[in-house]
Amino acid sequence: MAGHLRNTFGNREVLLGIVFALLAAVGFSAKAILVKLAYLDSRDAVTMLALRMAFSVPFFIGVALWIRRRHTEPLNAHDWMLVVGLGLVGYYLSSLLDFLGLQTISAGLERMILFLYPTMTVILSALIYKRAIGRTVIAAMALSYAGIALVFLHNVDAQEGGIVLGASLVFASTLSYSIYLVGAGHTLARIGTTRFTAYAMVVASSASLLQFAIMRPMSALDLPLRVYGLSIAMAVFSTVLPVFLLSFAIRRIGSGSAALIGTIGPVSTLYLAYVILGERISLPQIAGSTLVLLGVLGISLNSRKPG
Repeated sequence: MAGHLRNTFGNREVLLGIVFALLAAVGFSAKAILVKLAYLDSRDAVTMLALRMAFSVPFFIGVALWIRRRHTEPLNAHDWMLVVGLGLVGYYLSSLLDFLGLQTISAGLERMILFLYPTMTVILSALIYKRAIGRTVIAAMALSYAGIALVFLHNVDAQEGGIVLGASLVFASTLSYSIYLVGAGHTLARIGTTRFTAYAMVVASSASLLQFAIMRPMSALDLPLRVYGLSIAMAVFSTVLPVFLLSFAIRRIGSGSAALIGTIGPVSTLYLAYVILGERISLPQIAGSTLVLLGVLGISLNSRKPG
């Protein structure tokens, strides 16, 4: 009887982990859709990013204060330097470049470029930590970049304005996030994932709001209520909830399984963009996204093999 209860509880925990990982992937994917909808009224990336952070930072401040009371060991000066530096690179800079890129490229292409972060993380780790890259991983990376090239060239042929600049900005955003992941690897284990994420998001939010205060007049906030509604949705459903849902998922099924489930992200974005934004789905786009997914799956599966 006890064994049956343990199995039932274990299966329930695994099921919850899978559901949380799926919801997190869809939530992160929806961000590009919400940004594109907001851009119908205002194409100001600095203001949109400030609104997103303004509505999400109270949650992270609350979590940071709650965690601070639970952790008796305070962060030292080196830890704070890492939190500030990685928060600026991984969340603030990455988000700003992504918002700027979304001004000129489709939501589907943006999500596929962002999804290259596992390949960049592998390359950065190899360069910094002198780790060899196996043939399987090289082949998987080649698949991913071939898929992006296919979609990119198709969009260029379709004469989508500003695609080169937009794709370059989103690629830089992906690189910025990959630098954060590589740098945060050892720090997360020592500080704690939730505490580090909350502190880093507060840093990124502060930087975004400061940037707005310096670069924009207060009249820039004279926007339709629709934009504020989308900003709140972006903060809650595409920032706060996915971050914590992913943490809950990792706790139940592990980071490897959560990452594999996250590969539904680009597919989710393509479908949402088709339904909500009216972005058409072409055969080259389907083929390219398939190559990207196969490549990322290959890297994720390889990373789960025991060394």
